[in-house]
Amino acid sequence: MGVETQVDGAVLSTGPGVEDFVALMKPRVMSLVVFTALVGMVAAPGNLHPVLAFIALLAIAVGAGASGALNMWYDADIDRHMARTAARPIPRGLVTENEALTFGAVLAVTSVLTLGVLVNWVAGALLALTIAFYIFVYTMWLKRRTPQNIVIGGAAGAFPPMIGWAAVTGGVSLESIVLFLIIFMWTPPHFWALALYRCRDYERVGVPMLPVVAGLQETRRQIVIYSLLLVPLAVTPSFVGLGGLVYGATSVVLGAIFLWLAFKVYRTREGRESDRAAKRLFVFSIFYLFALFAVLLGEQLATKLTGFASFGAAVGS
Repeated sequence: MGVETQVDGAVLSTGPGVEDFVALMKPRVMSLVVFTALVGMVAAPGNLHPVLAFIALLAIAVGAGASGALNMWYDADIDRHMARTAARPIPRGLVTENEALTFGAVLAVTSVLTLGVLVNWVAGALLALTIAFYIFVYTMWLKRRTPQNIVIGGAAGAFPPMIGWAAVTGGVSLESIVLFLIIFMWTPPHFWALALYRCRDYERVGVPMLPVVAGLQETRRQIVIYSLLLVPLAVTPSFVGLGGLVYGATSVVLGAIFLWLAFKVYRTREGRESDRAAKRLFVFSIFYLFALFAVLLGEQLATKLTGFASFGAAVGS
């Protein structure tokens, strides 16, 4: 909340508080970005000094926060009219649009320079590309012009594990592309499930989300199509050396549940029940992605710790 003071009994705002700027950074989205970037770093071959690893994750987090702030700055006009976004700092008058723009721009430049100078410029360039893609391609160009906004714009959210990988290796490889593709294919069914029960919000502000332009049934059909593409793709890490048996089994089981929920959305046409089915898929999709990357992280950590232990035993013998 903004800092307030009383003068002759009147409450006056003296500017935004720290928590208002934190809210601008979309902390929940930022946490997922940092987590998937961490998985990319741990899964990458080789090692990064712990201090540099922390700096890399911090820079990626700040870059994600910059994207969130700049997105809220540009979308302030429609955020005021959507139930899902009306409580954001700018619509509530806690932060001005100019403050959000300045804050986001400073964070963007700082994060890219920090990652590039202190870690490596491949990772820095990928972070810059991510921020630019999210703001200029998705927010400013696609979001208000095409129902494919989420499909193409989803690339911005898929870059973090690739950035984490590049921070360690200084490059991009097939494995990091696989991680990118999983998030890329996960994004449409995840956001379209949200759009199904928030359809009126988007319609009210003229954002051409798929349910608004193509209708609810076509959106349900597209959710099933992308889910069918996502689930086998999510098993791929087990075949490229990223995931082991635990990951493979987890991805199959969770994928079956994902598909069941997607088909449930497709079959359910009644108003409230349809909204509930879409909400269940939306909530599970978050757990699904988190669980996949958490298991992958656990397996990679176990492998690396076992390798360190074996190396220490060999040195000590």
